[in-house]
Amino acid sequence: MTDELTKQDRKHRNPPPAGLNAYLQTKEAEAEGTEASCNAFGYLRGIKDRATSVEFRFRNGNSTWFPYSWMGPWQYNPSEGLLLKFSGDLVYLVLIRGSNLAKPLNDGAINLTHAGLQRHRVLWLREMSEEEIRQVGETGPTIDRIEVAEFESHETLKEWVRNQAPSFLK
Repeated sequence: MTDELTKQDRKHRNPPPAGLNAYLQTKEAEAEGTEASCNAFGYLRGIKDRATSVEFRFRNGNSTWFPYSWMGPWQYNPSEGLLLKFSGDLVYLVLIRGSNLAKPLNDGAINLTHAGLQRHRVLWLREMSEEEIRQVGETGPTIDRIEVAEFESHETLKEWVRNQAPSFLK
């Protein structure tokens, strides 16, 4: 007889969950620990985890999703915000205005820009209420407004940027 446990011994020591529901509940509990958030955005905690799309949540309760596969170049200007470009059937620009958008969260491992959007870990961003913005103050990122615009021509895109966020034009 060896010191190794037999397959039967291991099975009795660590029995499988009873039925499909127990298995699904275990998987759900594991999934809950993979996400985290601050007031401004939610993100995947695992450094190698990647989201397939990003959701933009508006104060009025509406949301818009864009697949990360559509995301092209984006720019960050602390005085203007973030300007994201998505190219699909049309070209879409998303202008995110707020403060401390590149500031790391408390633990220092994630921020909205480099460790978040650049690595496709951000699941959602949301417009915050004035009260929420006051509560966060300078301690973390805040999002005042999210503007989404769609364009069929490069000329209308340039005109929109010129009117909404001229510092992003080179």
